[in-house]
Amino acid sequence: MKNVYLTSFIHRNALFNIAERWFCSSPEPGDVRSLTEILICDGFVINETLAVLINRLIDMTCHRPFYQKCIRSKGELRDIVYSDGRNAQPRVVALLRRYRENPDYYYREAPINGVVCLDEQNHLLGSFRIKRPKRIAEKANRKIADWIFKKVIGRAQEMARDRAQRSGVPLDRFVTSAEEMMKEFMEAEEFIAGSFRDGSIRFDRAASTIHDVGAIKIVAERDELQQIEKTLIETPDIRRIERADTSGKYRATKLILEVAWDTAYVRQRYLESRAWERYLDRGIPAEELKKGLDIFLVDVEPKINIEVILSTFPDMVESEFGDSIHEERIIAQRDNKSYRGYIPMNVEFLVESLFAVGFSPRIDIDQVPIKLWGRYLPETLGSYVRHLYNLPEHDLTH
Repeated sequence: MKNVYLTSFIHRNALFNIAERWFCSSPEPGDVRSLTEILICDGFVINETLAVLINRLIDMTCHRPFYQKCIRSKGELRDIVYSDGRNAQPRVVALLRRYRENPDYYYREAPINGVVCLDEQNHLLGSFRIKRPKRIAEKANRKIADWIFKKVIGRAQEMARDRAQRSGVPLDRFVTSAEEMMKEFMEAEEFIAGSFRDGSIRFDRAASTIHDVGAIKIVAERDELQQIEKTLIETPDIRRIERADTSGKYRATKLILEVAWDTAYVRQRYLESRAWERYLDRGIPAEELKKGLDIFLVDVEPKINIEVILSTFPDMVESEFGDSIHEERIIAQRDNKSYRGYIPMNVEFLVESLFAVGFSPRIDIDQVPIKLWGRYLPETLGSYVRHLYNLPEHDLTH
């Protein structure tokens, strides 16, 4: 059993063990300190590995100089795409004109922890990003919700079968009112929630694995993208474990690659870039952070999974300005959940709180703020996060 299995993390097993305990509301002393160390170490490893891998991918077809530039909002990315000027297809021209006329319509302030790769003419060759905790939590919600829904439906069917047997009527002839079915569904949901509380049920690892915490997008001509795929097959230290093509107005190829990360390089980069300065507000003494990553690199995985999207420039424009705009897909995912029960919502709250604690100045907590079998409003999590950072509440009495 595992839950929220993040394959881009090198401490993924340790993180799962913490998450498992928190999902059962049974944290151990030292969990918060370990969580903080994992988010510092693994976040740095993912970022450095993405930076190296994207250079390798671009070099497979592009033989001209390019540089990397950090971006912090989708507006920065969309301005770069708008100014690219490499393709005059009517659809591209129309979409870019619409952006020029009303740029604020395009979610410009949406945050992103990303890097773009540009050539000397400022043409976009690729980008990479680390998925934000909120999006990881939402994805965990979606993936686990279907699994939980099947469990609830299965339990409700058992209850209906028991009632049919007691009535002496075959199940296929047993008539249940809509009101009774709703009651049984709610009772089944309560039963499943209780199973988490007493430890008799656990999440299925396959139902909650997330591969794309770290992701790269390569922008090139179609024949160049095909060359990248061909070269990857012949690259011994990179293994393709998944491949899928998207269709419709936005077309792209999505790969999940298993790559080895360079321990010596990452350790050196941490010290040379004075990366420890970024983490001084995480509750770990500066003296420890300055020593380097060595103290954190215990029981780590030698390889991580990275999502790679291969896209042409017109398809990139479609994904940023057209009918397939990324933020609209996020909103649709939030609005069209197959199961809206309180258990999957609590999964989302728990994952968010897990990251919030790890990013905060705290290195211990009194208790896990969310119980999987409880019921909460979003305000509960918001209030807890403010408490972690010693921020005042937003109400008229403070």
